[in-house]
Amino acid sequence: MSLVLDTLATPLESTDGTSLDSACGTPSEERVNLPWTTDSEDLDREPSSPLLMREFSMDEGLLDETQPDETLEDIAEVVFDLRRNSAPTTRRNAIFSMSNEPCDFFDESLQDPLENFEATAVDPEAQIPAACQRYLLNINLKQGRNLVIRDKRSGTSDPYVKFKLEGKQFYKSKVVYKSLNPRWNESFSHPLRDREHVVDVRVYDKNRTTDDFMGSSSISLKNLELYKTYEMELRLDDPKSKEDDMGIIAVDVCLMFRDATIKKNRWPQRKNKQNQASPSPRPAEVQKNQLKNQMWTGVLGITLVEGEHLPQYGQGDIYVRFRLGDQKYKSKNLCIQANPQWREQFDFNQFEDNQEPLQVELFSKRGRKGEESWGMFEIDLSRLPLNERQFYTHVLDPGKGRLVFLVTLRPCWGVSISDVETAPLTKSEERDSIVKKFSLQNSHKCVGEVGFLQVNVMKANDLPATDLNGKSNPLCVIELGNCKLQTHTIYKTVNPEWNKAFTLPIKDIHDVIELTVLDENGDRAPTFLGKVAVPLLTVQNGQPICLFLKKENLGSTSKGTITLVLEVIYNKVRAGIKTFQPKETKLMEENLKFSKKVLARNIYRVRKISTAVLYTLQYIKSCFQWESTQRSLIAFLIFLVTVWHWELFMLPLFLLLLIGWNYFQLTTGKASYNQDLVNMTMGDDEEEDEKESGKKGLMDKIHMVQEVVLVVQNVLEEIANIGERIKNIFNWSVPFMSCLACLVMFVAAALFYFIPFRYIVLIWGVNKFTKKLRNPYTIDNNEILDFLKRVPSDIQKVQYSALRAPTSQSQPRKKK
Repeated sequence: MSLVLDTLATPLESTDGTSLDSACGTPSEERVNLPWTTDSEDLDREPSSPLLMREFSMDEGLLDETQPDETLEDIAEVVFDLRRNSAPTTRRNAIFSMSNEPCDFFDESLQDPLENFEATAVDPEAQIPAACQRYLLNINLKQGRNLVIRDKRSGTSDPYVKFKLEGKQFYKSKVVYKSLNPRWNESFSHPLRDREHVVDVRVYDKNRTTDDFMGSSSISLKNLELYKTYEMELRLDDPKSKEDDMGIIAVDVCLMFRDATIKKNRWPQRKNKQNQASPSPRPAEVQKNQLKNQMWTGVLGITLVEGEHLPQYGQGDIYVRFRLGDQKYKSKNLCIQANPQWREQFDFNQFEDNQEPLQVELFSKRGRKGEESWGMFEIDLSRLPLNERQFYTHVLDPGKGRLVFLVTLRPCWGVSISDVETAPLTKSEERDSIVKKFSLQNSHKCVGEVGFLQVNVMKANDLPATDLNGKSNPLCVIELGNCKLQTHTIYKTVNPEWNKAFTLPIKDIHDVIELTVLDENGDRAPTFLGKVAVPLLTVQNGQPICLFLKKENLGSTSKGTITLVLEVIYNKVRAGIKTFQPKETKLMEENLKFSKKVLARNIYRVRKISTAVLYTLQYIKSCFQWESTQRSLIAFLIFLVTVWHWELFMLPLFLLLLIGWNYFQLTTGKASYNQDLVNMTMGDDEEEDEKESGKKGLMDKIHMVQEVVLVVQNVLEEIANIGERIKNIFNWSVPFMSCLACLVMFVAAALFYFIPFRYIVLIWGVNKFTKKLRNPYTIDNNEILDFLKRVPSDIQKVQYSALRAPTSQSQPRKKK
């Protein structure tokens, strides 16, 4: 067995292997929880023995180099003995602080030890009392090399690995079929009582009846130093086998105190990159480096799969939060259950200069303010292999179960910031390369890359003045989905000229490019000046456009204009395929607030759609009642012919004819796809104070049921969105979507015509039933709903409508 010390996983270590970052924290990370905490819901604290109430600093020998692994372990032994010998009704939680300043081991605050205690249902692995689970063993099963052959016919094996402690299995890997050099890429953790353990690693070949043994090895934990990651190559052996070389299993092993990396302030507030600005002008080199640091080099694809053996007591919801630097994601809320299934997928951008770990935390929520953390851990991304899916199974707090998720690191292409003169599309060779990359003949290559966007941010004119001298410090932030870049700041002007070119990869052709102009305020949050939104499908390549800035809700115009040049190059086949896949969710959490205007607007939208449906039903009813003899006779004949000759392919064919009829109406000028937007109003978010006592009393009543009203408001908005999006497909609001709908309906009509309907239903059912078997971590989606989400609603059409400004070089200024 060969051991290779890995120093990348621990940014700063003492000679005893204790990570100063994780064990000691920073001045902003006040306390760390020791591993011998109990399994109560909250960390109950009591004053501990005076023997341990001593202060020390980092400089006075926090971790003595001459005593490699004794400082923390001696403290742990003392506290462990105190806890073991204490009264059974007393629950103590030792919390210590290790920062650069002198600190105490224990918090002095008092708390009722049984105040929040509830009975918990724990998984078999958590039956050991939490006070005994002092350590946490982290293992990363990477790969196997040169394993023995057990399937003589194929000359390969189907290996998987079992990990055992004291004869009991605590983890089993997936099966890699037909490979002697399998790659597992599975990371998991397991709590331990002490370090006097030997992990038994056994490899088997999967068979239909009895699995064949392929060798075993062991990992001794006694001599491992804490917080050090070891790269081990375990040589397999079988005394009963005649093979001399049975192969190698490569693993990474790290032993630490349990919960020692959990900080008290888990989610500190940080400024976004676009908000980090200085009050004075910066040198050109500093600004150039600032622009370069915005660019990311990789994309971290994360799939939240499920929870295992979670406690089921009480009522409430559970959700998971992920954080990587300034990027945050919150999963959907699920009811408290033993094995919740999230099945959510999202992406984080991986920056080259960002070495922060991925933070994962599970929360339970009871009521509006009853939020409790069930456990947090960090994932070191520096060891993540490229383009290989890594499987993680990590334990949470004692008695809280495990969390299962997948992480894949993919390289990123197409992100750049440059001057307009040196933009990629201005160079003929680069342009030809990009056009070829997204040409139709290369549609089968790199299906995930839909297109390429270049945004030339030229200038802005007549911006609002925020300083006393009548000037501003404007900068422009460019957002496409969850990708964000920004220009440099131009100080003391209301007519900035940036002349910067930004390039971004397009993941979804239905995304909207948003440009926000902000005023830099030094250490304070920037001031909003204006915003524009341009759907990618409406971009006219290479043409300068001058747009009026809008307010933050994109409902009405603001002061100032911005001049842009946009170019979009995309592959229509890949864009069409992506249309039927789940739409990327926004990472930023939006704080929903109740608004009477939004509620009234959504009620009006739903009423308009329901009125149209009722009018259609009344029209059909009038045909049955023969209110008009000619109309009823024609309807009766159509009914007889249709029912007599009805085939299923006629349904998409009828919808195809309806879309074609609307297209004919639009081309002849008899109709307009914007005719429904005449009465659509976009009110400001800020409402005036109501002075009438009656109205005020009404608002008080509404706030009493605010959560119910918010649900009703959002449901009404979703219903209105679906109805308007279906309408906008037929009235050619977005020609690309209408053409794609025509193509899909034509193909559906052809399939229903040439293939019996029962066969199509059979294929669909087999696909649905076997999807989980073929890919256990597949993300469920509805292709029709995914398609509809790409179609803009009437509200989005108003928001994205371009208000073109005069294209003159400068705006006339008003004389003071």
